Amino acid sequence: MGPVNWIAVVLAAALALAIGIVWHGPLFRTGRQLLPGNSRRAGNYAVVGVVFLIGSVMLGHNFARIGAETLAARPWLYFMQTGGVAVAFVIPAVWLTHLRERTEPLRRVVDCLFWLIAYLAMGLVFWALG
Repeated sequence: MGPVNWIAVVLAAALALAIGIVWHGPLFRTGRQLLPGNSRRAGNYAVVGVVFLIGSVMLGHNFARIGAETLAARPWLYFMQTGGVAVAFVIPAVWLTHLRERTEPLRRVVDCLFWLIAYLAMGLVFWALG
């Protein structure tokens, strides 16, 4: 196992959080926070940032296990791994949560696309700094 690229871990989480701020702000103007609740907006982004950091640490460890030589020979693995986590785990959880809450289908799609884009962006950071 190679070393975890901690700079990429932190930058990937930060980029995913920045995408969330833009996605739920000026891009779709949903007027809602990334994480609804009674706490202040900054506090909600901090929680989402921690969630992205945990996911990014897991991805960084995963890429260290795959190894630099394999990733250099097969750079598409960065996007297969990050997109795979989003498609197989995160998006179904978000979709089922929205289904239980009976939210409209377009909002479900927008939220699921956000998580896919965020995870692929994390893969982009790991690829660029790999």
